[in-house]
Amino acid sequence: MIAVVKVAGQQYKVEKDQTLYVPHLDGNAGDKVELEALLVESNGQLSVGSSVKSKVQAEILDHVKGDTVIAYKQKRRKGFRKKKGHRTEYTKIKVTSIA
Repeated sequence: MIAVVKVAGQQYKVEKDQTLYVPHLDGNAGDKVELEALLVESNGQLSVGSSVKSKVQAEILDHVKGDTVIAYKQKRRKGFRKKKGHRTEYTKIKVTSIA
């Protein structure tokens, strides 16, 4: 059984017992999360759009930060330099069931 879920404006194709990193979700490690399915494929049957009444259950495993991204700006011969960096927060989840 395969489903497509939408999390924070991004779509992910998921299967049961799959782990993946999604944009930061509220909650602590061990909390259960319910995601809305946009598309579900089960036994060759495909349901899309408003006919999908399935929910995807997932468990939050951990909160992590991504790699450092540095934005560096400089104007030549002016003495202007600006360096700013950030690390995007992600949540590691495990899909427990598609129902």
